[in-house]
Amino acid sequence: MAECDCEIERQLQSLKAHDGDPAKGKKRGRARNAPKFDLRTQLFQMCGVDLTRIDGVDVTTALAVVSEVGTDMSRFPTIKHFTSWLGLCPGTKITGGKVMSGKTKRVVNRAAQSLRLAAAALRSSKSALGAYFRRMCSRMDKPKAVTATAHKLARLIYTMLTKGQEYTDQGQDYYEERYRERVLRALSQRAAKLGMQMVPIAQPA
Repeated sequence: MAECDCEIERQLQSLKAHDGDPAKGKKRGRARNAPKFDLRTQLFQMCGVDLTRIDGVDVTTALAVVSEVGTDMSRFPTIKHFTSWLGLCPGTKITGGKVMSGKTKRVVNRAAQSLRLAAAALRSSKSALGAYFRRMCSRMDKPKAVTATAHKLARLIYTMLTKGQEYTDQGQDYYEERYRERVLRALSQRAAKLGMQMVPIAQPA
């Protein structure tokens, strides 16, 4: 195992494109199968961003994605191309203008598998992504919720690698408030189309 870790470290050092260390963020627990060397710093120096700042994504998940995809995302013109390659983009089987199926296409690669595992690990997270995963579970069966959340993780990774922007978690309360605002806006628009108006009910003190 030690020899394997040393070989991984040598390979990552040969691919290093950035100097420096990842900014201090949330303290991450050590993954059970994580190498013994400082893999987080090595990945940061390769990517220029710290992918482990995304909740659910540990160093082994980030390594699986980078080893499969690389750090140059130019072969994926858009996020949709990237998530489709991973097999995480919802399908759009349409017949006669009607959506018949939204199943994702079957693709086998370690990156997608790792992202699904990362998504499932968010079930008890107090982060915005954790709240998103639980919301998806309330709307669909768990496998679909895992895929939807893995799709969201992939989108975040693509954005970080292409734009060089760090991810900052806003927390589950922020997510729930934003979700409430979207629901109210949709209901208000629907009421307006029916010639009606929503009136808030005063909450008891």
